Amino acid sequence: MFTLPPLPYAKNALEPHITATTLSFHHEKHHQTYVTNLNNLVADTAFALLTLEEIIEKTADSAAHVGIFNNAAQVWNHTFYWNCMKSNGGGMPTGALLSKIDADFGSYNTFREQFKQAAITQFGSGWAWLVLTAEGKLAITKTSNADCPFAHGQTALLTIDVWEHAYYLDFQNRRADYVDTFLDHLVNWDFATSQLTE
Repeated sequence: MFTLPPLPYAKNALEPHITATTLSFHHEKHHQTYVTNLNNLVADTAFALLTLEEIIEKTADSAAHVGIFNNAAQVWNHTFYWNCMKSNGGGMPTGALLSKIDADFGSYNTFREQFKQAAITQFGSGWAWLVLTAEGKLAITKTSNADCPFAHGQTALLTIDVWEHAYYLDFQNRRADYVDTFLDHLVNWDFATSQLTE
C-alpha cells in the first residue's frame, strides 16, 4: 500500500505566498486522492509489488494502464513539488547549480524567463520543469496532466505545479503572479542542487 508522504514543512510555512488553506486542500485532498486511486488500481496485481518509480516506468507508454500511470505519476510529481519549495526560498541558486545554469542558459535571468514562459504557456493542467537531459545539459520542459520527465529519460531538478488547484485559492486566474512568487520567494534551490549531484 502506498501512503501519502507528509509535507516537508508545516502547512503554514509558505505563508503569505501559499496559504495553509491551499496546502491543506492540495495535499490532503488532491494528493491523497491520487494515492487512494493508485492503491485501488494496483491491488492484487503485480504492480503492487513495485516501487512508485518502477510503476511509472512500466506504464508510461501503456494505453492499457493509463489510469495506473496517471495516478502513480501524480503521486510522484506532487511529492517532488512539495520539496521544490521552502520557507524563505526563492531568488538565485548558488554554487554548482548556478554555474550549470550560466553555462547552459547563458544567465540566471535567461533561465528565469524561459522557466516562467514554460509555466504560463502550459495549456490546461500540467507542470513546468528544470531537467537534466541524458546528454548532461540543463533544459526546461513542460508536461501535460500527470506526465513527468523521468518517464522520458530526464532527471527532474525543479518543478512548478500549474494545475489550477495548486494556486487558484491564492491567485485566482493570475498564473503569472503565482510563477513569479514561486521563483522569487519559494524555490528550494538546495533541493534542486541535490538532484543535480545525486
